[in-house]
Amino acid sequence: MQNTSSPKGLPRIVALVLITAAGAAFVAGVLFFGLSDQDITQKDFIQYWAIGQQLAHGADPYDVTAIVQLERSVGLGASQPKISLSPPTVLWPMLPLGLVSPKTGFILWTFLLIGCLAWSVWLIWRLNGCPHNLVHLFGFVFAPVSICLMAGQLSIFLLLGLVLFFDLHRTRPGLAGAALLPCALKPHLFILFGCVLILWAIYRRTFRILFWAVTALLASCAMTLGIDIHAWSQYAHMMNGIRILKVFIPTFGEALRFLIDRNAVGLQFAPEVIGGIWAIWYFWTRRTRWDWTEHGLLLLLVSDACAPYGFFFDECILLPLVLAGLYRTIEPRRAFVLLIIIDTIALAEVFSNVNIISPYYLWTSPAWLGWFLYATGKAAFSPTQADSSGSTA
Repeated sequence: MQNTSSPKGLPRIVALVLITAAGAAFVAGVLFFGLSDQDITQKDFIQYWAIGQQLAHGADPYDVTAIVQLERSVGLGASQPKISLSPPTVLWPMLPLGLVSPKTGFILWTFLLIGCLAWSVWLIWRLNGCPHNLVHLFGFVFAPVSICLMAGQLSIFLLLGLVLFFDLHRTRPGLAGAALLPCALKPHLFILFGCVLILWAIYRRTFRILFWAVTALLASCAMTLGIDIHAWSQYAHMMNGIRILKVFIPTFGEALRFLIDRNAVGLQFAPEVIGGIWAIWYFWTRRTRWDWTEHGLLLLLVSDACAPYGFFFDECILLPLVLAGLYRTIEPRRAFVLLIIIDTIALAEVFSNVNIISPYYLWTSPAWLGWFLYATGKAAFSPTQADSSGSTA
């Protein structure tokens, strides 16, 4: 391996810096040229900016009326206001947004998202053995990632937390547990993943990851309460008032409830229950050889697909699975072409301004799953190998 600290390696470093700077300038030009505060109100980022404004002025960050007034004051117009439903577990990072204008905040926020995405892609590349190809660049055009960047959605932070967990869980379990903190922004996406993590820790008798995950969560909650002591009661009041169950969200649970009985809330959690049974079976039949960078990827997809609440852009957390499928595929050309077709269709929906709550986004989760199983040649839902304990896996 070439030593990049040597004189010969110096030009490569300079070249990489210049290329990175040129790319950043290009992104800035495309995304931000001619952008106004009013344009920002059409992006999901505006809800985080409004929360930051409320926190910075000592006001209720979950006051729907005040949030809507803030968004209208910077040009929202007659468009549907955007309200964040993330719990106050990790609320404090939004405080700095209360010190800047929507445009400035969005620019800084977007570069932060791009940085987290680049870090995530590099870690995934390293986890897969640093292959000598450019497959990892697909991560920058993965459809859920693209919509996150365009809308300023925070789901990319969840992606980075997961990838850091995969990277650190063997060597630095404490940091791996703390890295899962961003997942607390959308805990409903990780119910099955979290349950198996607990089972794995109990079976392996390794509780350091859980300890530091809980410690990081409690510390984050304490920081939020230090800024707004009433954050949890304010959040509960908001959730009781907005009647989210009246709105269709493109998940399998919601689709089942709306098809059979809109008032039968329990139906919304049926996929979660079925997925939970599968997750326990999936882990237990592989418990002696469980590998988070192998088995955890499929578990993550099922956890996301069975979530009672979620959107298409949240599927950016599936990037480790998609890139792993590209790296491990048994038919590289066919798998890549098929993935491009799926991704292009999804991107076409995004750029055609198909409403994010449209049922036309229900197909994407099973599409990623089907593609992964095809690309890797795995019958992941069928026991095919014998576990060392004598059970099937």
